[in-house]
Amino acid sequence: MFDSVTATAFARLHLGFLDMNGGLGRRFGSLGLAIDGRATRLSIRRAAGPRIEGPEAARASSHLACLKDSLRLASDYDLQIHEAIPAHAGLGSGTQLALIVAASVRRLECLPSNPAEDAILLQRGARSGIGAGLFERGGLIVDGGRGAQTATPPVIARLEFPEEWRVILVIDPHTEGAHGQEERAAFAQLENFAASAAGEICRLVLIKALPAVAEADLDSFGDAVTRIQDIVGDYFAPAQGGSAFASKAVGGVMETLRRHGAKGTGQSSWGPTGFAFARDADEAHRLCGLVQEKVKASSLDIAVCKGLNHGALVKGETFAAIK
Repeated sequence: MFDSVTATAFARLHLGFLDMNGGLGRRFGSLGLAIDGRATRLSIRRAAGPRIEGPEAARASSHLACLKDSLRLASDYDLQIHEAIPAHAGLGSGTQLALIVAASVRRLECLPSNPAEDAILLQRGARSGIGAGLFERGGLIVDGGRGAQTATPPVIARLEFPEEWRVILVIDPHTEGAHGQEERAAFAQLENFAASAAGEICRLVLIKALPAVAEADLDSFGDAVTRIQDIVGDYFAPAQGGSAFASKAVGGVMETLRRHGAKGTGQSSWGPTGFAFARDADEAHRLCGLVQEKVKASSLDIAVCKGLNHGALVKGETFAAIK
């Protein structure tokens, strides 16, 4: 049995839904990528009384209470959140927080890991399975969407992401993407998604994006992601003030990056985070330099990240080992 656990869950990009039409009996499906640069880091140990501190403490407290009840745990815990993925930025903060709290409690109490069950228990992954899938395995994954019998959308494909490729993130810290009731209302107001558009996206994923990653062909991967983002962005634009981007400032930076050769530009989930891909670190930093003034003028954050080919890191420790 461990005395304490330290854990890190990493941010993810949601590169687009596959099928919001649902005519084949399944809806949504997603393409997602685990990335470094933004993470939720925590430590947990048993305590004489409950103590939860740090960013996202309120949400973590709710998750911990639910886990204690469901797993029938008698202990109280000292949970310290040292860093958190920005909330409502399109980087998967809610799912990663829920799953890393659950995984840490399970490790501390020597219980078997079960991210799929934890996602259901903590009410994550209502539309997408990439959060739980990337939490477990990292890489680039595709989930199969929700069918009539689906509990957690299943991961149907996973590839190692090329180590040399880089991801440029552009974050607007002054804007939040749609979430909660706002997100549900946005989906309710959108028109039916055309079956032809869903068919094109699925073809782009299966016949272009995934083979391009397998062959490390950034141009083809970027073309596929850009087209997917154009289709999905046009569909969601009525719920985002008529734009494919939740943040006008981020949209302007992404347009400039695309014009200067960045690949696969788009918005992750409801944003406001925008992303683009570059062939290597030098190319990524060159592109960042070209938009630095625009980023600064709009008070945006820009960062160069890597794709991650592993899941969350959860480590149990004994007091003897710590000393």
